[in-house]
Amino acid sequence: MLSSLQRQILGAINSAAGLSRTELAQVCGMSKAAIGGVVREMIDAGYLHESETVNGPGQGRPSVRLMLRPEGAYFIGVSLLQTPAQMALINLQGEIIARAGFTLSREPEALAQNIAHALPDLLEGHTDAAARLIGMGVTLSGFIDENQSTCVQSALLGWRDVPLASLVAAATGLEVFIENDAKALAVSEKRFGQARDLDTFTLVSHGAGIGSAHFIAGRLHRGLHGGAGEIAHCTLELNGTPCRCGKRGCLDTIASLNAIMEMAREENLGLSSLAELEQLASGGSAAAIRILHRAGTALGLAIAQLIQILDPSLILIAHQAGAFGGLLGTVVQQSIETNVLPGFAGLTPVRTFPIDEDTWVRAAASIAAHRFLDGPDNP
Repeated sequence: MLSSLQRQILGAINSAAGLSRTELAQVCGMSKAAIGGVVREMIDAGYLHESETVNGPGQGRPSVRLMLRPEGAYFIGVSLLQTPAQMALINLQGEIIARAGFTLSREPEALAQNIAHALPDLLEGHTDAAARLIGMGVTLSGFIDENQSTCVQSALLGWRDVPLASLVAAATGLEVFIENDAKALAVSEKRFGQARDLDTFTLVSHGAGIGSAHFIAGRLHRGLHGGAGEIAHCTLELNGTPCRCGKRGCLDTIASLNAIMEMAREENLGLSSLAELEQLASGGSAAAIRILHRAGTALGLAIAQLIQILDPSLILIAHQAGAFGGLLGTVVQQSIETNVLPGFAGLTPVRTFPIDEDTWVRAAASIAAHRFLDGPDNP
């Protein structure tokens, strides 16, 4: 078990993508001599390694940059967002080492056994990784409790109050944490992606549903009951379309891909993808333009309100490949700019990036990596 200081060191080096001993001593508020002993222990334990030599300022002595040793620890991620379900093994730098698929069962006990049965295939040929395996993260669409152990509700899986973490832990013998998909993706971006050097940022995921998650002062903001970030069920249209959550006019009923395609069906447009809808819009179809404007305006309005409430350093929008390259993406950006207070306009960078086949399974593994790097008191 790592000490709090060792976790602080690993987290600082990860966030900065490498630090010298002098820089690390400044971050930790310790002398270089004191930090040197701890660093030596962590190098000997296999968590750190010395990388390139960097020149000091002025005539200062060159210093050696410390990096996380990729083989220092391994984590397993399980994504329940695809069929078949996906599993991956990542190292301490977030690189995927191995992948496996398995049957997605909606029966929790059977699912836990399916995960356990898939583990040997995943770890085959990776004996060293198995010996340094720390834990497992599982991501799914749903509301997860504040302890990252119970799925309070998942409409997609038909679950309510399912103690999934303990079921999977019992079947695999590993420490297991579960997490909502958007929060897991925010953790992945913080640990291994575009936000590793940021203390405050917001991630919005756009797909069949919509999610969001927030890092505030370097910590994932989960809320008192684990429900922070439920942007999909913010009311955007009073007395609007009924939502699966029981309310009306939720963002999910207007701007999700499912909602967009449902509106296209209601207009009898006879298409099966957002790309086809974008193509119709670019050809001048009034119905297609109307649908994309409605969805993009609602999503941009919701993001503008997040900017005004949280004032983050960055908004990251994760989307299906190609989804933000046309009219929808343009309208979202215009709506953000229109609906943010003039004093905030243009101050918050908005970046988009596509979701690929590895996104969710890496995000799941990142949950376990984040707990390892930051400890149980900073999930």
